[in-house]
Amino acid sequence: MPRVYPRLLEQFLQSEAKGGILLFLAALLAFILANTPWSSMYFALREVPAGVRLGTFDLEKPLLLWVNDLLMALFFLLVGLELKREVLSGELRDYRRAGLALAGALGGMAVPALLFLVVNPGLPEARGWGVPMATDIAFALGVLALVPRAPLGLKLFLTALAIVDDLGAVLVIALFYTGGLEPLPLGLAAFTLGVGLLLNRLGVWYIWPYMLLGLPLWYFVLKSGLHATLAGVLLALAIPLRRARPFQGATSAQDPEDLEGELEGLEEGVEGAQSPLHRLEHTLHPWVAYGVLPVFAFFNAGVALVGLEFGAVALGVALGLLLGKPLGILLMAWLALRLGLGTLPEGVDLKAILGVGFLAGIGFTMALFIAGLAFEGSLLDQAKVGVMAASVLAGLLGFTLVRASLDRALA
Repeated sequence: MPRVYPRLLEQFLQSEAKGGILLFLAALLAFILANTPWSSMYFALREVPAGVRLGTFDLEKPLLLWVNDLLMALFFLLVGLELKREVLSGELRDYRRAGLALAGALGGMAVPALLFLVVNPGLPEARGWGVPMATDIAFALGVLALVPRAPLGLKLFLTALAIVDDLGAVLVIALFYTGGLEPLPLGLAAFTLGVGLLLNRLGVWYIWPYMLLGLPLWYFVLKSGLHATLAGVLLALAIPLRRARPFQGATSAQDPEDLEGELEGLEEGVEGAQSPLHRLEHTLHPWVAYGVLPVFAFFNAGVALVGLEFGAVALGVALGLLLGKPLGILLMAWLALRLGLGTLPEGVDLKAILGVGFLAGIGFTMALFIAGLAFEGSLLDQAKVGVMAASVLAGLLGFTLVRASLDRALA
């Protein structure tokens, strides 16, 4: 593998770590505002109506829903791009190389859901079984980045685990957290996606036609009964992963002016050789990490503790994230190793895998998102408290276990 790829991966992981810190600060601010004399202003801000009106077309929503339905569609677009890249050309392309992460992710989704259902067997509480399945990759990588000398292989394992987890969350939302489907908007959404796939087949390498299609696709998905954010994942399917043109490297010029010209040509060659998917992913990432997710956290993490009871929903979410995630990941990873379906990363033992399992219990963004689809009112507040409490404890335990396992390996 060329040396540039590990450097790019490190830059990605570092940016995820910084995004996790900003996400935490936004959530902390929301939580503080919700429990101070300014709480009425905070909750009123979330309900401020905003809309678009063009002639007879009128679409109006509270700010909270614009954030959760439209802004988060950009987050899901980024998730879709990452999933497509990893499956077609990344860590998930080779099953044996990705076997450990795949097995761990499956265990980390199934066991938390089962634990939640054990605690909450009846409706409406049982609708929240999908909440503790999710991992927040920004927070999890942010905590792992704080561990001194954390091996690159362990970061890759956590990244692949979280990406498979995101795929599971997308499928859960699409299959179990949608309303009644409307045939006409659903057909128009399929037609719009088909146009995007056709542009891909015709070799359209510009990004802007796909983004223009994204607006009607989002609207039709919104009206179809599916959750509007799934439009982001669908749009990602149409973005080409093939390179626009072959990369042209530099020659061996000696004259400084010629060399400067070749360097400029090299930069243009690198940009032109990138696929539209890579270019869009790199463009979106800072906007999502430093804009979309902190705004989402600010609008969704505010929970007033006055009068709130830590009931069965909060307990089920907390147990699922704090115990179900690490146990499911460890058991399935151990089984994959025993069956020869995967190998441990270099310098990593099962204790480190258990530590990563706890880090995967930091659910936050996706867990709060699914909670908003599953519940409302007091049950939603319970789910939020369970997510936030478990995420903090899981992060502390994960950091401690990973660091202890690495210290022991170096002793």
